Amino acid sequence: MRAALDPKVYDESLFDALIDARARYGDKEILEDQDRHPLTYTGLIRAAFVLGRKIAAMTQPGERVGVLLPSSAGVVVTFFGLHAFGRVPVMLNFTSGEANLKAALKTAGVTKILSAKRFVTQAKLDDLMTALGEVAEIIWLDDVRKTIGLADKLYGLSAGMAPRRFRVKTDPDSPGVVLFTSGSFGAPKGVVLSQRNLVANARQVATHIDLKPEWVMFNPLPTFHSLGLTGGVILPLLQGMKAFEYPSPLHAKQITDLLPQVKASILFATDTFLNQYARVAEPDDFATLQFVVAGAEKVRDETRQMFNTKFGGVELLEGYGATEAAPVVAVNHPDRNRPGTVGQIMPGMEYRLDTVPGIEGGGQLFLRGPNVMAGYISPNDPKGIEPLAGGWHDTGDIVDIDDEGYITILGRVKRFAKVGGEMVSLLAVEDMAGAVWPDNRHAAVSVPDSKRGERLILVTDHEGAASAQLSEWARDNGAPELAVPKKIIKIAIIPVLGTGKTDYVAIQKLVEDALKAV
Repeated sequence: MRAALDPKVYDESLFDALIDARARYGDKEILEDQDRHPLTYTGLIRAAFVLGRKIAAMTQPGERVGVLLPSSAGVVVTFFGLHAFGRVPVMLNFTSGEANLKAALKTAGVTKILSAKRFVTQAKLDDLMTALGEVAEIIWLDDVRKTIGLADKLYGLSAGMAPRRFRVKTDPDSPGVVLFTSGSFGAPKGVVLSQRNLVANARQVATHIDLKPEWVMFNPLPTFHSLGLTGGVILPLLQGMKAFEYPSPLHAKQITDLLPQVKASILFATDTFLNQYARVAEPDDFATLQFVVAGAEKVRDETRQMFNTKFGGVELLEGYGATEAAPVVAVNHPDRNRPGTVGQIMPGMEYRLDTVPGIEGGGQLFLRGPNVMAGYISPNDPKGIEPLAGGWHDTGDIVDIDDEGYITILGRVKRFAKVGGEMVSLLAVEDMAGAVWPDNRHAAVSVPDSKRGERLILVTDHEGAASAQLSEWARDNGAPELAVPKKIIKIAIIPVLGTGKTDYVAIQKLVEDALKAV
């Protein structure tokens, strides 16, 4: 366990924490997006009250309301507008497809979705919204804003001056947001994070790393991604930093061009996206960055090398998180950066490592702390929560933790294959392929095998990949031959989720279909 975190710093509701941040840092510009119309703290609070009151007239106190919007000033105003009136935002992953979204709506008990026509048209989501409209009411924020009149604006002025008189008082332990796990290994699960969880995680990060109020946080990650929400929105707003929201992490050139224009200090992204940014960026595009934080997936050596050489050694800090932990669990420090690890655990968190039969070194990581959820939404009851035994969350990750508390990810429990009686890490197989073909992307999965229990399959976008090259590398580097996949499937693009993570569900199906066709 790290040093204790004073409960007083996170014992408040999310909206009250925003109000307190204005008092602490002054009424400065705090939010901006690609439309380049920045909002101050007061501007954000007023806008949240005006929009929130309109939404409150169409919803019930405590109701879970779906939010299907890109990263923008609009989604931040909507998020805090719901909080101002005691509603619960349910952040919807618009890249997950109709079936997953309908399942998410049912799981969370959502009957109304907030969205914007402009976004839906630009993202070509018209068919998806038509389908979602069969199971939920779509509330178009474009239309809602057209109804805002003088009386609403006067109300916003008053609420902005005395927000605690106007906001609905909520308990810190009441729901702050409903998010869904990425679904890398199956159907997404509904995660209810309390307001205390969200505020605590922001305070934990700020305690771990000294963040300057004059800095600008550049967030290209979607707010349905827990790092995009907490790291890209809540953390900067509560710590006095301007949050710059960008609608898509896929726009590599636009993002790298914007970074110096907005004087970005910190960039959050996944390795997949950072690798793309590094390839298209000019050497000076990252000149204003203090450091870059990579989460959600392992950072490749190739990505780190580009940052070290092309951009004058911009510090790339690898971190580790889980939606269930709001999400930041560990992250490296600019002054204590250890590549290959994901840094040290956040202040105030407890952990334990349980032995996993057949796997030597490390153990299965369990977490407990003020940022850890109470439980998952019950699959059969939207209002029910499946509590965590003793408050411990099972991450499903196998990790090693050294004497100084640095965490090394060894793999996921579900991402080990038993080949010839030996446990083989699929992550290690991917690392092997990455060492042999560093300019390509690779994914390893396993399938049942009548002779050896399971066999390894490598999926890669490298056209010339051959098992013999992997065997040669294994011999030269002391890796066991049984960790070398004998079957390689080559595809044009490795599937990824909207969060940037490798989509192992799609890859497993692709492999199974390919083997059936043989």
